[in-house]
Amino acid sequence: MDIQQDYFSFLGLPESYNIDLAALSSRYRELQKTLHPDRFAHLSEREKRLSVQYTAYLNEAVTALKSPLKRAQYLLFLRGIDTVSETSVHLEPAFLYEQMELREDLEDIKKSVSPESALDSFADKVAQQLSEFQKIFSDCYAARDDESLQLAATIVRKMQFMVKLQKEIELFEYELD
Repeated sequence: MDIQQDYFSFLGLPESYNIDLAALSSRYRELQKTLHPDRFAHLSEREKRLSVQYTAYLNEAVTALKSPLKRAQYLLFLRGIDTVSETSVHLEPAFLYEQMELREDLEDIKKSVSPESALDSFADKVAQQLSEFQKIFSDCYAARDDESLQLAATIVRKMQFMVKLQKEIELFEYELD
């Protein structure tokens, strides 16, 4: 075990955007059993500390790889591309205008008399667009040439907008309940 490895190597999974989530969960459970600090309670302080570090790294890795957005960001990070910084990628004005319209649509749904069905339809539209971005990212990342990776970075930035909008939708759904 080495926490200097990338998440994929640490978990024994192939480096890919399209990962097997069942294999990720299975590998997590295996490593959690092996690395859990309780198994090291009777050992030296150094071994206890290492166990805690390995477990923290394992949790960090699984959290990143489970989320399609975080996984995409991490894959680009491995290629030296920052997609977390707000200024790292510039988006075209048409996309930003579309985002403003989507948020206005959500506000209109919130003000409607019966928002449930409109919200379901809106949520489906957002999920579909996010799914399309994920497919484009997967294709760009698989190509791995500089131009494709730069396009992948732009797509990740767009995915960030859509994931944030999904969270706003979920919050509104919670408020409706």
